[in-house]
Amino acid sequence: MGPVRLRVLLFIVAVYGAWAGTPKDADDTERMPSKCEVCKLLSTELQEELSRTGRSREVLELGQVLDTGKRKRHVPYSVSETRLEEALENLCEQILDYSVHAERKGSLRYAKGQSQTMATLKGLVQKGVKVDLGIPLELWDEPSVEVTFLKKQCETMLEEFEDVVGDWYFHHQEQPLQRFLCEGHVLPAAETACLQETWTGKETTDGQEKTEEEEEEEEEGEEEDEEKVKLTKKSGLTKHDPEDL
Repeated sequence: MGPVRLRVLLFIVAVYGAWAGTPKDADDTERMPSKCEVCKLLSTELQEELSRTGRSREVLELGQVLDTGKRKRHVPYSVSETRLEEALENLCEQILDYSVHAERKGSLRYAKGQSQTMATLKGLVQKGVKVDLGIPLELWDEPSVEVTFLKKQCETMLEEFEDVVGDWYFHHQEQPLQRFLCEGHVLPAAETACLQETWTGKETTDGQEKTEEEEEEEEEGEEEDEEKVKLTKKSGLTKHDPEDL
């Protein structure tokens, strides 16, 4: 079995495990998102949402005109409590837009958009390859167990540290939220490693970068797979099991 064919089979195993979750007799602690990963995504989403609304020039009128003649307060929306409340309202729901990128390591496995693993599997299906993940094709894009867990933990963390987020918003925005919230309040110093992880686009799950030789070998293997699918279709067999790869 060539390296590309083996990689395809490993992709199938990985994506099924990520979608369905680890069996009860397995070690869930290595699969479920860590507190560091939850805080990282929470702070990233909130920072991005606030950045999106930060340039608004809208001015809010707060308070009521009393008999004493006291006037309403005029507060710029960009520094208002309303802006923070709106940003937090559906914050954790946005976590469901993430996918598990099983080909990446650590916290980098959680990112928006279709994963390389899923793109590979869908490509195989489109070529007539029979891929059985144990779930219907129409459910492949549904949030996985890991992502659902991320969303629930986001809600729990946000509820617990809501006052800290408010303190940052009104008094400490000169600091990145990730540093103020995650490093300063949520995580012990020994558990902040995931905050330093960044995706370069070249890393594999073991943290090693692909060599040019490995990339060329993978491309050649993919071309061989495509040719085999074409020959299979011509012979009248439109589907086959992953083991045939």
